[in-house]
Amino acid sequence: MSDAQLLALSPLDGRYAGKVDALRPIFSEYGLIKARIRVEIEWLLALGLEPGVPELPAFSQSATTRLRALADTFSVADAARVKAIERTTNHDVKAVEYFIKERFDSDQELRPALEFVHFACTSEDINNLGYALMLQEARVAVLLPALDRLVAHLANMAHAHANLAMLSRTHGQTASPTTVGKELANVVARLRRQRDVLAALPIPGKINGAVGNYNAHVAAYPHVDWPAFSQAFVQTLGLHWQAYTTQIEPHDGIAELSDVHKRINTVAIDLCRDLWGYISLGYFKQAVKAGEVGSSTMPHKVNPIDFENAEGNLGIANALFEHFSAKLPISRWQRDLTDSTVLRALGTAFGHTLVGFDALLRGLGKLTVNHERIAADLDASWEVLAEAVQTVMRRYGLPNPYEQLKALTRGHGIDAGSMREFVAGLDLPVAERQRLLDMTPATYTGLAEQLAKAI
Repeated sequence: MSDAQLLALSPLDGRYAGKVDALRPIFSEYGLIKARIRVEIEWLLALGLEPGVPELPAFSQSATTRLRALADTFSVADAARVKAIERTTNHDVKAVEYFIKERFDSDQELRPALEFVHFACTSEDINNLGYALMLQEARVAVLLPALDRLVAHLANMAHAHANLAMLSRTHGQTASPTTVGKELANVVARLRRQRDVLAALPIPGKINGAVGNYNAHVAAYPHVDWPAFSQAFVQTLGLHWQAYTTQIEPHDGIAELSDVHKRINTVAIDLCRDLWGYISLGYFKQAVKAGEVGSSTMPHKVNPIDFENAEGNLGIANALFEHFSAKLPISRWQRDLTDSTVLRALGTAFGHTLVGFDALLRGLGKLTVNHERIAADLDASWEVLAEAVQTVMRRYGLPNPYEQLKALTRGHGIDAGSMREFVAGLDLPVAERQRLLDMTPATYTGLAEQLAKAI
């Protein structure tokens, strides 16, 4: 670990730095500046294609290539130059404008067009589109693939253990059996549903001036259809056009994105806690890693640290996502600056999500099923067949089926012998009685295996 990591204030830049490398080029200060550069360049190019702006003719192919190359090859050194300019301007977006002008000041074709850089824009026009592009890139390139890896691993486990019967515990008490695979399939189904929501969620953007009315645009070029131009421009960036805003894009889209990520993380936390409990019951064993210590004082311990780490990191992420969705859509009058510092923390929430997913996958990879322990719990819980017996009794009209089974099982120790003795005395069709007599807690799993294999 480097000195910089040892001195990092955030664990995402220290202890967990290697796990969030994929997010760093997107959500870092460098990433934000690069996104701003791209928006400024694309806006300039779009203006050049608008016939109603005759003072800015369309750029040649070579000039277009040079302009786009500035964004495509934007380096950390370039970002440092922008920050140096900002020390004078004390304004981060204005520094981006000046950087672009500085870079092309000696370009004979581009120099006459440089006053159209940032034309009619407020800083938020550039910022909201920049953040939208960052969120889009993170979703497609990092977050969805990470979620897909987790879901695929869980689905494979669900298929592998589809027919492995396991005692359920509703309210912490013995309940109708399920299978290990079906319980994992439940998680897969939930995550896939939220994954579909995440993938389809529109990411909005706007470019309509200081208070959302195209004031400066119309003052300069009153005959241009600016709303149509704005819509086309935003959509060419792969974003959803936001038609009505104040100075800022209202951030409802980021709130929606935060909410779906929070739901995804909540499902994962639910899984972590259940697996933690099943490890405690002995249903799962964890692979022992050579040299690893479970406790500083108790040598025997193999703690479920990966699931605890995942739960903690996903909880931090959700605390941030909750703040994003509650705070960002609120802005005093036409603009206040409280969103600016909050938006800079977007990468932190996604970073802790990635660390959580990584820990969860690592923990899942260490698990092996303890067949003997699971089977022993099932064999000690014959009372769970009371549901099956009383339901068959209802079908055939036997008197007070629920009450009879309640009297037999509630608060009493029931084993195979006592349950079968009760069933043998029931006035049921022979085949139905025999079916109940053949049933065990391990075979009373309904369609669990079928459902797990179908996921």
